[in-house]
Amino acid sequence: DIPSHLDDLPPTLLKKDYANLPIMNSVDDVVKRLLSLEMASQKEKMKVKTQQLVEKVRRSPKDNGSFELLSLLFTVAILTAKIRTLEEHLQRHPKDKRNRRCMLMDLDRRRKMLGYLRRVNYSTFENTCKQLDIQYSPPQPYTRRVTKRWLVKKALCVKVFQEKQKLKAAERLKQRREWQARARAARAQQE
Repeated sequence: DIPSHLDDLPPTLLKKDYANLPIMNSVDDVVKRLLSLEMASQKEKMKVKTQQLVEKVRRSPKDNGSFELLSLLFTVAILTAKIRTLEEHLQRHPKDKRNRRCMLMDLDRRRKMLGYLRRVNYSTFENTCKQLDIQYSPPQPYTRRVTKRWLVKKALCVKVFQEKQKLKAAERLKQRREWQARARAARAQQE
């Protein structure tokens, strides 16, 4: 069972590069702590989070679903890792407007991707949301605020459209009469 956040990880969990070295069993605790995720840079922590979330989304090591669907799922997992990291950062630094904006943009991108996934393959969408612990809510339908200016503009557009239709109708009637005259002339020649 992989923890969802790095805060839940034990501090003695070693960085990826050092985890499989046989010498690590005989090393001092201070060295292990220096090489642990607790002392890792933000970039390294982000890599571990991303890797964990991608592993959750991947159904099997030899996942051979469609390439587009897999890349979409992996992108959603990567965005989720970035969003969670930025959320933790913003809890410590609430006045950081730049990172708040980045987080909101990532949230929007992820919402759009999840919306697409929801339309294309609902079962995968549900599974992904469950695995990544995401609560998806569909966007509100767009409604225009009705103002006097908008009503006047709409009335003008409707009036212009109706006038254009009248002109087209007169043109079509003229064309139809020409075709009928040609048809009569062709019939008269045949007789």
